[in-house]
Amino acid sequence: MKVIAAFLGMLALLQLASCEQSPEEIPLHYSNTPNNAAVSVYRLAIHPLHNPEKLSAAYQPLVDYLNKQLQGVKVELEASRDYQAFEQKYADRGPAFLLPNPWQTLQAIEFGYHVIAMAGDSKDFKGIFIIRKDSGIKRPEDLKHKTVSYPSSTALAATIMPQYFLHTHGININRDIQNVYVGSQESSIMNVYLNKSDAGATWPPPWRLFQKDHPAEAAQLTQIWETPSLINNSVMVRDDVPEGIREQIREVLLKLAEIPEGKSILAGMETSRFYLADDASYDNAKTYIERFEKEVRPVVARK
Repeated sequence: MKVIAAFLGMLALLQLASCEQSPEEIPLHYSNTPNNAAVSVYRLAIHPLHNPEKLSAAYQPLVDYLNKQLQGVKVELEASRDYQAFEQKYADRGPAFLLPNPWQTLQAIEFGYHVIAMAGDSKDFKGIFIIRKDSGIKRPEDLKHKTVSYPSSTALAATIMPQYFLHTHGININRDIQNVYVGSQESSIMNVYLNKSDAGATWPPPWRLFQKDHPAEAAQLTQIWETPSLINNSVMVRDDVPEGIREQIREVLLKLAEIPEGKSILAGMETSRFYLADDASYDNAKTYIERFEKEVRPVVARK
């Protein structure tokens, strides 16, 4: 009887184990709270300059360096699948720190974020047009009844500024051309290479990176026009982040260009340096966008 009882007990244990979830089935739960409660974790969200993999390669060295320099703070990099996903994050006041374009900067101010620096030279913040060398396109009017690709309707340098350029060169962008928004800077360029669009709008850093990463494809393309420059992307902080943390981050960013390791990090991001800036620095971007919306189209479609 003892043997039978032991057997039945073992069988019950086996049945109980079979009812539990396997490790593969147990859902994973993610948290921003570190194991060491003394360390505060802050997310840095970068707008979709590149696809998530390339963005991580470009900006993770900056995050690693920040984490070596900061006291009692850890920074985590956050990518977004597209412009709309990034814009929803600051609307929800999710990330503590942002690197948005100037239009997104103006939007984020309304949700309680504030500018602490500018990323890169203003002269580099301009729209450019990429075409195939065999396209036969010479002048803006040659784009009439053709297709132009852009990363997103809210991309300032790579969409809004190129569309305003076409507007000032006699193109009604709402009637004369077909506008396609393809999700990323690289996709806008690749659409031209693949003959899916006749011209692709982007801005200098992604075009420089494309030429490095895809030299054979880039050799069949050329830049044809560029827009005037505007203020560059910002670095922003949410208004509930302690001032001491904000100042630590700002100080590290502003000093990057002064040291060899920092120069290497900046080169990987296609950024010359970080400059001191505040909310008022973006007033000229606000004026530009107001003029664009009055003359061309709403940046965000009105419902």
